[in-house]
Amino acid sequence: MTEVHATAVVDPGAQLGKDCRIGPFCVIGGNVTIGDGVVLHSHIVVEGRTHIGDGCQVFPFASIGHRPQDLKYAGEESELKIGKGTIIREHVTINTGTKGGGMLTAVGNGCLLMVGAHVAHDCHLGDGVILANNATLAGHVTIGERAILGGLSAVQQFVRIGRNAMIGGMAGIRQDVVPFGLVSGRPGYLVGLNMVGLRRADAERGEIDGLRRLFDKAFDRKAGNLAERVKELDELAEGNALASLLLDFLKAESAHGFMQPEGRDGG
Repeated sequence: MTEVHATAVVDPGAQLGKDCRIGPFCVIGGNVTIGDGVVLHSHIVVEGRTHIGDGCQVFPFASIGHRPQDLKYAGEESELKIGKGTIIREHVTINTGTKGGGMLTAVGNGCLLMVGAHVAHDCHLGDGVILANNATLAGHVTIGERAILGGLSAVQQFVRIGRNAMIGGMAGIRQDVVPFGLVSGRPGYLVGLNMVGLRRADAERGEIDGLRRLFDKAFDRKAGNLAERVKELDELAEGNALASLLLDFLKAESAHGFMQPEGRDGG
């Protein structure tokens, strides 16, 4: 049975699933939907048109689903969706979307948002994403599956971070980071491929070798600019799912260009 502490304030319009536990001094708004087995430990506020998936845990003093920190927001009924099994630690803030960004902020399944992380309006996080302590996402950021952002890192608006990328602590991210990219430094730059992440993803040796060849070719500044090099990479990606994923990412529209290895052009 769902348990609601006597000090919690739950709007009658809120929908609570089975076997939930709503701890002391939590506040839940009328447009909130909470899935089965969710635990809100204590002192948590969940507002807005927010859906929290089954099996999530939210720790004290998190603020979930409040209005975006965007002066253009005009009260539109935007949403926040959080997938199953995600863990949201203390003092995390996640805002709903805006009309200008598709009306939706989305956090995938099995994510871990550590202490003080911030997910701004219209961000989209894939499954298994980890934001370490005080990692900060500006609006409209997209993060691929199983990417990891180190503590105190900060990501600019409209930036894309690809699947299995690894962002070092305190790095500032102003351009797109390719899938499997490894970023370090302040400001951040692309160090190479995230080999640890690739091994954790059970990538085959041949796929990794092909991915490395495509990566080296794409970021070889001796062979024209990045846009020119990308046009010549189809053959290297053929038959290799990882290389194809990287190439598709490079071919997609980018608001800020792509983060490069240190000393290479920003193409």
